[in-house]
Amino acid sequence: MTVFTCADDEKNIDFLNSASAPSELDMQFHVTQDNTGLVTITPLGEGVVVFDIDFGDGTEEPVSIENGESVTHVYEEGTYTVSATAYGVTGLSSTISKELVVSFQAPTNISVNIENDPFVSKQVNVTVSADFAVYFEVYSGETGVTDPVTANIGETAIVQYNEAGFYDITIVVLGAAIETLTYVEENYEVTEILAPTESAPTPQPRQPEDVVSIFSDAYSNVTLDELPTSWSSSDFNATIIGSDNVWHLSNIDFVGIVTNYSQGIDLSQMEMMHIDYWVPDGVSNELMVKIVNTIDGGEDIESLGNTVSGSWQSVDLDMTGFDGGDLANKQKITQLLIDSDGIASNVYIDNFYFYRAPSEPLTSPLTGTWQVAPEAGSLGVGPTQGATNWWSIDASGVSERACYFDDTYVFGTDGSFTNVLGEETWLEGWQAGFDGCGTPVAPHDGSNPATYTFDESSGTITIVGEGAYIGLPKAHNGGEDGNPVNDTITYLVEFVDNNTIIVDIEAGSGVWWRYHLVKN
Repeated sequence: MTVFTCADDEKNIDFLNSASAPSELDMQFHVTQDNTGLVTITPLGEGVVVFDIDFGDGTEEPVSIENGESVTHVYEEGTYTVSATAYGVTGLSSTISKELVVSFQAPTNISVNIENDPFVSKQVNVTVSADFAVYFEVYSGETGVTDPVTANIGETAIVQYNEAGFYDITIVVLGAAIETLTYVEENYEVTEILAPTESAPTPQPRQPEDVVSIFSDAYSNVTLDELPTSWSSSDFNATIIGSDNVWHLSNIDFVGIVTNYSQGIDLSQMEMMHIDYWVPDGVSNELMVKIVNTIDGGEDIESLGNTVSGSWQSVDLDMTGFDGGDLANKQKITQLLIDSDGIASNVYIDNFYFYRAPSEPLTSPLTGTWQVAPEAGSLGVGPTQGATNWWSIDASGVSERACYFDDTYVFGTDGSFTNVLGEETWLEGWQAGFDGCGTPVAPHDGSNPATYTFDESSGTITIVGEGAYIGLPKAHNGGEDGNPVNDTITYLVEFVDNNTIIVDIEAGSGVWWRYHLVKN
């Protein structure tokens, strides 16, 4: 017996002319606890018009439902492989299959893993396995939050808390039986991320005459007479994040810096000011930078804009913005201040410098030949930038995909870009109908001309050319169908050093791929 949640089950794809091809497929099971075997199946995906559901029990032909709908089906006791094939308006399709265990025995042999997410503040990831179970519910224990978060057995439920603290987390495991299984984790500590978990983006190389650096591991810094000044209103601590030296400012109203009072530093030839900052969730204070000339007189202050929390923010300000105060000139800057509009609890600072356009052509650090590092963890995907908790390549995967890890990405000095794949590369089902090594498939075979543009200020690489890509051919800014708009893909890039980069791309909404590349 099959029951639909809507009256119209026709495969109607005329009303979504602009949808992208199917990607990010998932399928959720809910089963009634009454020994009837009634299961509700809800497929999910991006850019999907309709799903064909194969119940896996051989009782009837696949049934079509539109995206966002559910279908119910009655199962006998047993283990089934349920499949959902998604169709988009492009004509491409993709399929997801999941195991469904229907048993009228009560769930047993429960195993629970609860952990704070390493990248998202106040987020807890809960994974549950159990025999004779279909799905589980997580009750956070947070006051006022009564609705559970659900996930299939063996998968992960993501629970987002409003406040850090200690909570009793209740997990209810459900199957087709009337009896359920309850597990309680008492006094679990939900943590808040109060410091960055990775280094700030690495600045690009510059000629010495084109930069005046106050604080950055990338450049030679000017000598500072006072850091912080005795009249600062902030706690100051020099620390290390990743491999970078960083300033940690706590309870900050303002922190003062003295370059020197004899002649100051000359910023008159610099065109831009750059600073990286990181603040935790809950810190929304406006941050500002003030430059002062105590020799000839005057000062001016500029805002870093709306404060964004939870990740490194790179801010570049035009130095003409400092012309609005009573600053006599920028040739004798003796003091610099980092100011907060109100007391900010925690602020991290890196890469504070002034710069101008190159006086001489400087070879892009991207120039050369790169490849994805042939090591575990070099390729992965997750819900946020930097997270790879959905999937990450392991050592056996590196060995299995040797044909992929010898692919190279060549950035020419003339702005040209080339994918060099050799006789074989790793193919996926959407390209070749199977997953495995095989002959590269056009247009993602490096046969078409392409170009690249590297924007240092935004930390982006833009690849233009049919079939050209970094990392995976399917992932682009609009999804995972290998068909980017205008044959253009923009990636975020971070230089770990001159021979190592981290490349990120959000392939649709909330789907982040990360690649670690090394230079040949």
